[in-house]
Amino acid sequence: MLSLSTGLRGQAPEKGRNVTTADEEDRKKRVERAREAGLFRYSLVQELTEPGLSAAERGWRAREMAGRAHDGPGGRRVTVSYSTLTRWRRRYEEGGFDALVPSPRQPSPRTPQEVLAVAEALKREKPGRTAAQVRRILQVTSGWAPSDRTLQRLFERLELNVPAPGPEEQRAFGRFECARPNEMWIGDTLHGPVIGGKKSYLFAFIDDHSRAVTGARWSHHDDTVRMAAGFRPALQARGVPLACYLDNGSPFVDAWLLRACGVLGVKLIHSRPGKPEGRGKIERFFRTVRDQFLVEAGDGAGIRDLAEMNRLFQAWLETAYHQAVHSETGQAPAARWEKATPAERAVPEPALLREAFLWSERRKADKTALVRLHGNVYQVDAWLAGRTLELVFDPFDLDRIEVRLGGKPAGTAVPFVMGRHRHPKTRTPDGQARTEPAPTGIDYLGALGGAHDEALREQVSYQFLIGGPPEPAQQEEPDGPQEKEEGRD
Repeated sequence: MLSLSTGLRGQAPEKGRNVTTADEEDRKKRVERAREAGLFRYSLVQELTEPGLSAAERGWRAREMAGRAHDGPGGRRVTVSYSTLTRWRRRYEEGGFDALVPSPRQPSPRTPQEVLAVAEALKREKPGRTAAQVRRILQVTSGWAPSDRTLQRLFERLELNVPAPGPEEQRAFGRFECARPNEMWIGDTLHGPVIGGKKSYLFAFIDDHSRAVTGARWSHHDDTVRMAAGFRPALQARGVPLACYLDNGSPFVDAWLLRACGVLGVKLIHSRPGKPEGRGKIERFFRTVRDQFLVEAGDGAGIRDLAEMNRLFQAWLETAYHQAVHSETGQAPAARWEKATPAERAVPEPALLREAFLWSERRKADKTALVRLHGNVYQVDAWLAGRTLELVFDPFDLDRIEVRLGGKPAGTAVPFVMGRHRHPKTRTPDGQARTEPAPTGIDYLGALGGAHDEALREQVSYQFLIGGPPEPAQQEEPDGPQEKEEGRD
């Protein structure tokens, strides 16, 4: 058994050598804990800031939330009072997400490191010891001990608080299904074959009610940028869901996604680590992808590049998966999706969608009104010198940076020294063009792709229905070749 007196003798020189490293590590942990607390507060507040809620409905919902326990930071169960929820909601409405993040300030005075080391050893020796029990042991052996809360925070930082399995771990889970389309999307990533010499990943989102695939895209990288390349077209084509239920992988916990969902009013839900219940529908869809699509694609040697892979996959979705009767719902996903009302499938305004997919970072302008972002230097207005600014930008275009102060526009940042034109996460070198490859077909997948393309060509032209067929004499040749927008991936 370690004693406090043993830990205190002869430690002064080592403490002097390690204090800088320990303080820096402690600061980083405090900042991380503050961000986790802000995300937890936002997960509660977003239910109280939904558009259309009356004051009575908001109050009823806040009281209902205050009456039950929530999964707080670190996985522990916590309760939040009605007044606290109201205070957090007002902070969010006034200052946005940043107002919910507590200050990671250092409490003073600090508990001696030697005392904390003995407390850690006591907890590791017998994990069943509570903070109160460790405090009692320290009081008996040394005559003094920190508070229970100080010890609890220590054990939380060291991840020594492992909850004992209880009835919740053994409960049975029933089947769940949303009542209508676009009530909740489920998203996840599937590892695919090697395409064009690189491993491929499929980002997919399915509607919980209809099982229709709202968005899907194959990429070479499992990151936030490629996830956004599949998420944004889904919102443009299928509308905005009320909630998104996602994995805990790095693409789905990025700060950008949290900002995008906040702008669009989408409730963001992550499955608990080690307990992915609720994502069974998309896992079942991935099994269908393996059995029907990837089995035909094989090792990917017959597919030239990602664009062809995405073309064939979309053809398979529209002609095979969406038209087949689902074993659980008894209906084809496409037919069930068509039952959604126009209001449920309303797509967001282009300006709102653009705002949601911009990235945001905070920087402080120096006394010469210069700010630095990813190796670049920008000039802002002189009156912004010394202020902490929000820089909003498209990750694929660092030449244009919008400046905001307190959530309000404050002009644009003029490039002063440019060393990078794209965000490092885009993984695309500056100046590299992205081209659309020519379509092709291989066996079963090629047949599906050809049939899908033919169906698109045979669709009725709405312009023809409204104005009638154009007269031959009035037909004009186009002025020039149509421009193609470069794809992103």
